[in-house]
Amino acid sequence: MIKKFLPVVVSILLLIIVISFAISCSKQDKNKEMTQAQMVIHGKYLVTVAGCNDCHSPKIMTSMGPMPDTTKLLSGHPSNDKLPDFEWKLISDKHLLIFSGDLTACAGPWGISYAANLTPDAETGIGAWTKDMFFNAIRKGKHLGIGRPILPPMPWMEFKDLTDQDLGSIYAYLKTLPSLKNKVPDPGQPRKSMLLMILRNRRATGL
Repeated sequence: MIKKFLPVVVSILLLIIVISFAISCSKQDKNKEMTQAQMVIHGKYLVTVAGCNDCHSPKIMTSMGPMPDTTKLLSGHPSNDKLPDFEWKLISDKHLLIFSGDLTACAGPWGISYAANLTPDAETGIGAWTKDMFFNAIRKGKHLGIGRPILPPMPWMEFKDLTDQDLGSIYAYLKTLPSLKNKVPDPGQPRKSMLLMILRNRRATGL
């Protein structure tokens, strides 16, 4: 009877050993220090799958709709792209937001926010940012790591738990981008009528 089940037992033990070894290797790889080149590759992957180009890259219109302009990747809202007038009454603190045609600007109850220039230009991008400044910006939701709040729709709350290795990789990749000079406008304040409407709604609902 023992001889009959011995091959099965041996197979199970071997499988356990293989799985344990694979898990151990996976943990080692995860904690393994990356080279600069590996960090850049990993950072590009994270930026791509996180959809950073959706807002931070100007678009060109195609048959499939707006697509990132590969000559201006991650350069933020174009400085010469003035937003048209729109009805602030269309915006609600619970319902409607308004995006620009290329998704690099967004109007909401907080006002108007413009996607930042993430290229390494020293004057208009993140060229002068240190790694600590970049880390603090993502983890604390503060411009330059210490300044004004980073406004919606930037989902920094979703990214703040990225590991040091992940954030370091993103920072390393951004530093390799072509340096594009593009001064993104400062955030715009909501119209007074919008603020009054929000306050009235909150008083009415008790929020």
